[in-house]
Order: sequence, then C-alpha cells, then structure tokens
Amino acid sequence: MAREVLVRHRAFYDAVESGDVDLMASLWVDSPSVTCVHPGAEALEGTETVLRSWTLLMANVEYIQFFLTDVQVAWPLGPDADLAVVTCTENILSGEGTESPEQFAGGKAVCTSVLVRSGGDWRFCSRHASPVLDIDPEAPQEPGMTDPA
Repeated sequence: MAREVLVRHRAFYDAVESGDVDLMASLWVDSPSVTCVHPGAEALEGTETVLRSWTLLMANVEYIQFFLTDVQVAWPLGPDADLAVVTCTENILSGEGTESPEQFAGGKAVCTSVLVRSGGDWRFCSRHASPVLDIDPEAPQEPGMTDPA
C-alpha cells in the first residue's frame, strides 16, 4: 500500500516538472476543504483555487526539477485506513531568477502531503511546503541571538 501512495506522490512532482495540468487535476480530491500552502505563501482552500495556483506556477516556470530525499510514509489511523501522510525534503533545481538559460538556482523545502483513498485511488487533500533556510554557521550573528549548539 505504501508503494501506491508513493507512486501518486511522485506523480505530483512529475506533473509540476512537465507542466501537465490534467495530471495535476487528477491527483487532488475535489472538495472545498482541500488545502495547499506554497513555500512562503498563505493557505489556499478548495480544489479549484489550489489547481489554479499550480497551473499559474507551471505556466510561469520554464524549468524545475525536484530531487526528493527523506521520504517517509506515515499511517496515522493505521495501515489499513484510507489516510496517509507523506513527508519529504524537496531539493529544487530551477532556471527561475537566473540571467542565462545555462544557469540554475537551487532551493530546499520540507513538505507534508496528506493523501486519502478516494474512488480506489490515492489523492491529495492537503499539502504544505516550507522553505529550508541555508544558514551559514560561520556568519556573524545579530546581537541578542544565541548559538543553539
């Protein structure tokens, strides 16, 4: 069962990377309670609003690729339930914000996706991605900040 969830989870990234709006639409539950939080943005509610945000993102990003690490599936209601939570780290390679098509920018986000079994298929009902800041341990700290180590 974890394999089925992970296949659907990967299909989400395939949809973004290829700009496949139809595939993206097929991966989400159709409900006003669907939620999505893009890194650094406010929460979006409802399937139509969430899909519109992904359509705009895919239309405005020339190149994006995700390398997923730390992928884990949890079963909060037990392994036979119709609810799975997938967490991962998204290592993102993109051409956005660069001056040349030969240049790439990178970023990292931690993501939690909640999938439910609906009509025999696993579908997203919630997704939240938060940026991971790359903090230089050698950088001078602001006054009043303490080293957590």
